[in-house]
Amino acid sequence: MSDTQTETEEFSLSSETLAKIDEVITHYPEKRSATLPLLHLVQEEKGYISRPAMEWIADKLGLTPINVYELVTFYPMFREKPVGRRHVRVCRTLSCALVGSHKTCKVLQDKLGCELDGVSEDGEFSIEYAECLAGCGTGPVLMVDDDFYENIDEAKAAELAERLKTEKKD
Repeated sequence: MSDTQTETEEFSLSSETLAKIDEVITHYPEKRSATLPLLHLVQEEKGYISRPAMEWIADKLGLTPINVYELVTFYPMFREKPVGRRHVRVCRTLSCALVGSHKTCKVLQDKLGCELDGVSEDGEFSIEYAECLAGCGTGPVLMVDDDFYENIDEAKAAELAERLKTEKKD
């Protein structure tokens, strides 16, 4: 595939993202060093990084697909499947687990109608566990999209879920 081609059989990007990608690559003396920024740009537009996207990035940077796949599967901020419009990550590391993060997560699953590592039927919510969200002294902690929440016990989780459902309707 040439650098100007914008599609594979199952993958395409907006012209804006393609322009950003071309510009980002110029910042690196070795094209392969642009892999992480390209993964972020693709996920920003698509919401996740599909196999065709990994293959496209590999081709764009002159790499083999495994070179991209190993990064996607190593870094927890990259997703290989679609998530809900609102993505919830609950810390399960020891300090949060000891103060109830598993109960917090269960409440969110029940209230948002979403299985762990799944997407709600309406596509609105997804929930997953995360390894250490860096709020060890104020757990349980969680993130909704890019918003950080601390001290989320079961009652606060129920309130947060109701607020998220209300925001969905607005």
